[in-house]
Amino acid sequence: MIKSFASLAAALVLAAGLSACVSPTPYQPIVKSGFSAGGYSETRIEPNRWRVTFAGNAMTTRDTVEGYLLFRAAELALQNSDDWFSIEDRHTDDKSRSYVLPDPLYRPWYGQGFGYWRPSWRYQGRASAWRAWDPLFGDPFWTDRVDVQTIRNFEASAEIVTHKGAKPTDDPRAFDAHAVVENLKPKIQRPAAK
Repeated sequence: MIKSFASLAAALVLAAGLSACVSPTPYQPIVKSGFSAGGYSETRIEPNRWRVTFAGNAMTTRDTVEGYLLFRAAELALQNSDDWFSIEDRHTDDKSRSYVLPDPLYRPWYGQGFGYWRPSWRYQGRASAWRAWDPLFGDPFWTDRVDVQTIRNFEASAEIVTHKGAKPTDDPRAFDAHAVVENLKPKIQRPAAK
């Protein structure tokens, strides 16, 4: 009993420590693993055409991922001495995974050492009739509780073309790179200094 309580306490402390470390993906070059996995990447296709991607972790919202993608596109335009960019193609992928976890606090006394044997109970239902309950046949009972968790990761990508001069006013796919950087800069979260 004391051993299982100590194990439970250690697991709770570890979970609390890990949850304090997990935060949304900061605006950074792509990182493949770790708590802050994700970030931006780009591939130059032609002198003024780029494929830009931003991938977020499970804590990063879709709006953040799409905003960081626009910010990176604007940075690329400015780094190449261009003034505006147009988005030729873009999409956002929603990668969802669901996990079914057993109730961590329920450990039946009969445990794994009993193989396929599990208890079966009877109770008196309506009209004074006895009804059988067996956990192996899907009866909804407290011993078979599970926790279903869905984890969503968003990844946005776009193909952009950068241009010099004034942005056309009649093109809804055209963005002024200076204005994008100015407007989104206060919302950009960079990695913590080490």
